Amino acid sequence: MAIKKSELYSSLWKGCDELRGGMDASQYKDYVLVLLFMKYVSDKAASQKDYLLDVPAGGRFADMVALKNDKEIGDKINKVIRKFADTNHLQGVIDVADFNDETKLGRGKEMVDRLTNLIGIFEGLDFGGNRAEGDDLLGDAYEYLMRNFATESGKSKGQFYTPAEVSRVMAQVVGVGNATDNKQTIYDPACGSGSLLLKAHDEAKNRANLDLALYGQEMDNATAALARMNTILHGSPTAEIWQDNTLAAPHFTDPKTGALKTFDFVVANPPFSNKAWSNGLDAPNDRYGRFALGVPPTKNGDFAFLLHMLASLKSNGKGAIILPHGVLFRGNAEADLRKAFIQRGYIKGIIGLPPNLFYGTGIPACIIVLDKENAHARKGIFMLDASKHFRKDGNKNRLREQDIHKIVDVFNRQIEQPGYARTVPLSEIGDPKNDFNLNLPRYIDGSAPEDLHDLEGHLRGGIPERDVDALADYWRVLPSLRAALFAPARPGYQTLRVAASEVKPTVLAHEETNAFRASAQRRFEAWQHANAPRLRNVALGDKPKALIQTLSEDMLRVFQQTDLLDAYDLYQRLMDYWEEAMQDDVYIVCADGWLKGGRARELLQTKDGKTGKMVWREAHDYKLGNRRFKSDLIPRALMIAQDFAAEQAQLDQLEAETEAHAQRIEALAEEHGGTESEEGLLSEVVDDSGKLTRNAVAKRVKEIQGKAEFADELAVLHEALAAFEAEAESKAQLKAAREALEEKLHARYAVLSEDETKQMVVQDKWLAALHASVQAALESALQTLSARARQLAERYAQPLPQLVDEVDVLAARVAQHLVKMGERNA
Repeated sequence: MAIKKSELYSSLWKGCDELRGGMDASQYKDYVLVLLFMKYVSDKAASQKDYLLDVPAGGRFADMVALKNDKEIGDKINKVIRKFADTNHLQGVIDVADFNDETKLGRGKEMVDRLTNLIGIFEGLDFGGNRAEGDDLLGDAYEYLMRNFATESGKSKGQFYTPAEVSRVMAQVVGVGNATDNKQTIYDPACGSGSLLLKAHDEAKNRANLDLALYGQEMDNATAALARMNTILHGSPTAEIWQDNTLAAPHFTDPKTGALKTFDFVVANPPFSNKAWSNGLDAPNDRYGRFALGVPPTKNGDFAFLLHMLASLKSNGKGAIILPHGVLFRGNAEADLRKAFIQRGYIKGIIGLPPNLFYGTGIPACIIVLDKENAHARKGIFMLDASKHFRKDGNKNRLREQDIHKIVDVFNRQIEQPGYARTVPLSEIGDPKNDFNLNLPRYIDGSAPEDLHDLEGHLRGGIPERDVDALADYWRVLPSLRAALFAPARPGYQTLRVAASEVKPTVLAHEETNAFRASAQRRFEAWQHANAPRLRNVALGDKPKALIQTLSEDMLRVFQQTDLLDAYDLYQRLMDYWEEAMQDDVYIVCADGWLKGGRARELLQTKDGKTGKMVWREAHDYKLGNRRFKSDLIPRALMIAQDFAAEQAQLDQLEAETEAHAQRIEALAEEHGGTESEEGLLSEVVDDSGKLTRNAVAKRVKEIQGKAEFADELAVLHEALAAFEAEAESKAQLKAAREALEEKLHARYAVLSEDETKQMVVQDKWLAALHASVQAALESALQTLSARARQLAERYAQPLPQLVDEVDVLAARVAQHLVKMGERNA
């Protein structure tokens, strides 16, 4: 069975669970990632001829499996890893973690058990059979682990990873996708674990079908090792990753001249505001001439990395760097440097990012895009403020798919949007009032318009016409709906034609609303007509990532320029569903095919040894328990709804009857169980928790049977027995019905044809879910209009004089009541 992404991630995180307690995430990531690497290359070498790495006997993951429960497991794992590292010249890359470290892994049996369990988790994964090769299943898993490690490592240790979403934005706005030659190069002078560098490489592969050369330098030894493993797992074994201080000892130089090597594309996420940037460096006399424009402040290295990037770019090179917002407005030496960059036209654009995106800091940052090509002719800087576009993810913020796409679209096409993006002329930036300050709020007002109350509206009543006019986007699509909702009251003010409670029904039932729904429905049907064949034709070896890119781009195209609907929102809904369910399904089809993926596996219910809860396990592992059949592609609920609705209705009825009998038993216990001060007819058989049991009731009946003085108690006891018997009979019928349904399900799954499987998965599962999501977006837009119209109506429903009159009336009533109570004389 193919590996699902979600199950792979879950398995990998279980590996982390085995290591928690002895070390923090910044340390145990090294162990987990090395085992992931060893398992992956071992599986690939066993399944592929001429695999790019040599996996020798004694240096395979299978050799680790043979060490399970060995008293010297830690030391012997180190030897296996060392054998592989020596064979492939990966010393200092995959042998960094010590698997025999008792301070981290425990002593004696604790270490043996921990490492045995850890190997067992990876042993259950099979990477050799993954046919979706271009989708880089392991690369994605590596990203997943790095993100989670960064999240758990805390502020001081989470800087080895650039969030994948930000990396994707940088890769696309820097123009790597426009590469034209395999000889072009990408460089990251602060590459961390390599995630940003590899995202740029992916952009070149996916957009230009080019395999560009990769170069990276990283100061931390363990992090540089992570980057080397990362490049191999991503299919870029020739990437050059060097470990050293980039500013003090740049590695990539021209062997003839000794000058810095220059690159076509440079991307970087250097440590923010590094106070030790000048250690080991004589900046004013830099042999590489990187500080010709000026020397950055001694205690702030942001511009040092920016200058290094500039010096590392070819004359037509492009770059993108993440820096804190301070570089845009700080004064003194940085102000002079900023002015020099602007006047020479090196800055193509600035993208403001949301706060709390990065793992090493919570401060907001920006992407500065550099472009040396025709820099002297540049007349402006394109500025984009995306700081308010994100979603919460635990204690961090993350860019959504729609945020990424919109940033890239707007930036690359230089589209001006009020409150979001504009090209700012250099003359405006250099104006004395701005004095080369690049702080984005100076040039882009992204604040939401204030919802102002109208004083005259509150005094005299009536809805301000400006508030109704502000809904112009709706009236452009639904012009007569405005007249159906609002009527002129007096110059400048409107009144509601219907009661406030009728606003929503009026909006939802209006003929123009129905026409709007129908128009949107036709768009979705057009998208469905174009893409349903693509979905049905997914086959072994296809690439899921290529599929979702086609589907999502077409969704964006079909709904572009659709009034009242945000095409990016619909794009996001598709991407959310892909992440939630569709992605796993497609990976299964690409690896196993439709028929095998649609077949059901037998599960058995058993008690979990750790939690004590009943769980469903694979049948071949557990011999006892209730049976259930599960298909990875076709949900039970869908199969039941289509083929076994009558059987499910019978089950629902039996469950309701069983529950009714149980409730009757509870009611008898509550009604006749008695209280602390008074005994009830069933107080002898109700336990301390207030519950009745059948055995207790039956035993009491035997004790008092035939005794006239207990006639009332016997009557209630017999009623309880009847309820217990009815419940037992209902439960038996329910069990039999469930078992019969399971057998029918199993039989049905077993004979499903490929066409039937495709119909159920594509039409009844995927497209049905997406259609419902589009409908939800439609209704949400209409609900927003309804809510705003009602809010305005209620806001100005009672003018101040009317409220004053009502207060006077109420005050008079209170006074009358007080008189009647004798508190005041008439």
